Parts: sequence; C-alpha cells; structure tokens
Amino acid sequence: MVPIDPEIVPPESLRPLKRAEYDRLVAMGVFGEERLELLYGRLVAMSPQGTAHVYSVRRLNTILLPLLLGRAQVQIQGPVAASDESEPEPDVAVLGLGDFLDDHASAAHLIVEVADSSRKRDLSLKPQLYAQMDVPDYWVLDLVRRELIVHRDPAGDRYREIRTFGPTDSVALLEFPDVVVRVADVLPPQR
Repeated sequence: MVPIDPEIVPPESLRPLKRAEYDRLVAMGVFGEERLELLYGRLVAMSPQGTAHVYSVRRLNTILLPLLLGRAQVQIQGPVAASDESEPEPDVAVLGLGDFLDDHASAAHLIVEVADSSRKRDLSLKPQLYAQMDVPDYWVLDLVRRELIVHRDPAGDRYREIRTFGPTDSVALLEFPDVVVRVADVLPPQR
C-alpha cells in the first residue's frame, strides 16, 4: 500500500470509519476470516497468535474465570466498544455482569493484552485508548521480556501509574483485590 502524502491529502480530510459502520460490515461478512480491529477509525490487522500467546491467554482465563464467577465476566478475544471510532479486541477483558446483546461492552474492570509481536502497539497506542475508555486496570503481559506491565489511574488519554512486575511477583486486580495473579503462572515456561 502506498502511503498518502499529507501535502496532497491532508490528514484532517481523511474520514475515519465509525464503529457502527464497522459492525455492519462485520455482520455482512465483508471481512471474511480476516482478524481486524478498529482503532481510531482505521482497520488494523491483528497479529497471528503463536503458541506462547495462546498459552498465556488460556492461563489467564483458567485463573480468572473461577475467581470471578458470579461477580464479573471474563471475555476472551472479544470486542469492546471503546469509542465511536474504536473497537479493539483485547486478549482478556473482565467485564461487568450483563448480556451485551444490543452492543459490545463499553466498560471493563480489567483489560489484558498479551504482547509479543504486538508489543509496540500494546504499550503505546492501546494505553491511550483504554485510558480514554476509563479502564481502571490495563495489563500488558510482555512475553519477550517476561514481565507484566500494569497501568492504573487513567486520566484523559494516559495512565498516571505504570509499574512493571517480574515472574516472581503477584498482582491483585484493582477492583477485585482478592483475585491475585502470579506473573509466573501466566508466562509460558522457559525452554
């Protein structure tokens, strides 16, 4: 794809895709089996998932689901309604109770992205989006550096508190402090 020269087509003249339009296109099957998410009005291809990525998502689900049963829902790789122009599909989202049949959830207690090839996006673009969504607890499980980066205290388009935890650490969910995740339990074993 050839980049658009901003001197020929100024960025402010580009029209972003709206979430409602994106949802209609998805419902019509326009994208087929493509793995996409809508970020700030643009379609973004999602990275393929390797075995380590899938392992960590599965481990997070196995740990969180029984501890939150009846108090919250654990959604795996499903969309959230972040704004009129963004519908990301985080790896794990801890949502409030509800059926969400009329629209995707627009609030979350916790969002987790598992980062390997998506690391840069998960640590630069996604924190802005989730802070704007007012998600109180955003975690990035960095498979490359084998650490958990926890973002808390959203303010506008950023988080005021960012802490990094290693494999020997444990982290409690902000809104469910009795639910504690050991970082080593969600990282793939080293070979």
